[in-house]
Amino acid sequence: MFQVMRVGNDRLEMDVAGRLDSDGMRSGLRSLFTQAQGIQHGQLLIRVGELEMPTAGAIGVELSNLPELFRLTRQFDRCAVISSKDWIRKMGEIEGAVIPGLEVRSFRPEREADALAWLVV
Repeated sequence: MFQVMRVGNDRLEMDVAGRLDSDGMRSGLRSLFTQAQGIQHGQLLIRVGELEMPTAGAIGVELSNLPELFRLTRQFDRCAVISSKDWIRKMGEIEGAVIPGLEVRSFRPEREADALAWLVV
């Protein structure tokens, strides 16, 4: 599952869980790019549920869209990653350290209200 929802003029919320195949990745990325149109200085909330390793096709789709994904990150100032898995939260923060202009913080699922409050500060 890879779902994207726009909330207001400046926030996207993504839910990612399960196993992504190439069709799911393609559809999710298409929705992400469409929903993000016109956002500047936005906030991104990513909820990561129970993930399985994506298929090779899904990884290929993601890699083929890297230029668009890097451009997309410039539309957002803050990203909150919500996951029960320590390694996912840590990876989110590492990505934030290497993507200029994007501040990333990670939260446990029971702290989603804190994540939302941090996004809008």
